[in-house]
Amino acid sequence: MAELEGDYAELKNTVADFADKVVAPQAAENDREHRFPYDIVAQMGEMGLFGLPIPEEYGGMGGDYFALALALEELGRVDQSTAMTVEAGVGLGMMPIFKFGTEEQKQTLLPDLAAGKALAGFGLTEPDAGSDAGATKTTAKLDGSEWVINGAKQFITNSGTDITKFVTVTAVTGERENGKKEISTIIVPSGTEGFVAEKAYDKVGWNASDTHPLSFSDARVPEENLLGERGRGYANFLSILDEGRIAIAAVSVGAAQCCVDDSIAYARDRKSFGQPISQFQAISFKIARMQARVHAARLAYYDAARLMLAGKPFKSEAAIAKMIGSEAAMDNARDATQIHGGYGFMNETRVARHYRDSKILEIGEGTTEVQLMLIARGLGL
Repeated sequence: MAELEGDYAELKNTVADFADKVVAPQAAENDREHRFPYDIVAQMGEMGLFGLPIPEEYGGMGGDYFALALALEELGRVDQSTAMTVEAGVGLGMMPIFKFGTEEQKQTLLPDLAAGKALAGFGLTEPDAGSDAGATKTTAKLDGSEWVINGAKQFITNSGTDITKFVTVTAVTGERENGKKEISTIIVPSGTEGFVAEKAYDKVGWNASDTHPLSFSDARVPEENLLGERGRGYANFLSILDEGRIAIAAVSVGAAQCCVDDSIAYARDRKSFGQPISQFQAISFKIARMQARVHAARLAYYDAARLMLAGKPFKSEAAIAKMIGSEAAMDNARDATQIHGGYGFMNETRVARHYRDSKILEIGEGTTEVQLMLIARGLGL
């Protein structure tokens, strides 16, 4: 899988062309205006990007998760906000329904999501429950044939757009025999009374991506909105995160690659002391190290995807890919900014946006510290 062939190569080239011609020209302005790119989302829906890993019977393209990762790498190269809209829309919005939903839930919810006509979010993180998601305080209690939900979620992507159809939330639905919380997942449609997507965050980066805190005050949904088996909500979502880490790694690789490409172009053009700065070993060696990071990170996510598609355990490999990919993006953004000098500090440059955007790659969908914990556990430590 190191060398792409056939449909994979064609997909990567198609998305790269779309990213360069459609996404990139809007990226700086969308970032500056904190503007969600509805037109780009619609076009990506028409291209089938949201439906890549979803079977055709549910409106998808019948591809696989590696195809999605390749698309995310190319989108992440020019604009992380756009890439994350797809990553969260598929990984967090669609995959829980596809993997754990009833046939009726799949038939009802997936087609519009796969077509990019609707988006969905997943509410896991809370003010006091981040890496320790087992500390969830949001509750859902059955009252007759309805769940009554109370609580709050934060940092939820795709949760407040004009086309957000629902969010799936983790909530405490009871207590186990051992005294631990029973956590389940419940689908809450947008517009449900008592469910509010609060004012969008003012973020350091990913400014064209939609992110809100959510509040639930006696929000009522039908009992059949339970997603998956009662009490398996937290465990099910952990498996979703394993896949999502491959996707985040792919976005990271795209960002890191952009920093290499833009640094090469700038170093060849910028002259200092009578010659292009690319002729100075301090610059050329820095770019060489940047490229080494990209190569290693790309191979890491390719390998994790290979194991996943083969049905083999991939938790540790996904954690490794996510960790070294996000660190490559952040390190390359820092080095690229240094190479660009004062221009690298200007928001209109891509390296400046990647410098702001890339930090959250080391935090979202599992911090670097969580990845290290998973890797250590895989080693029996």
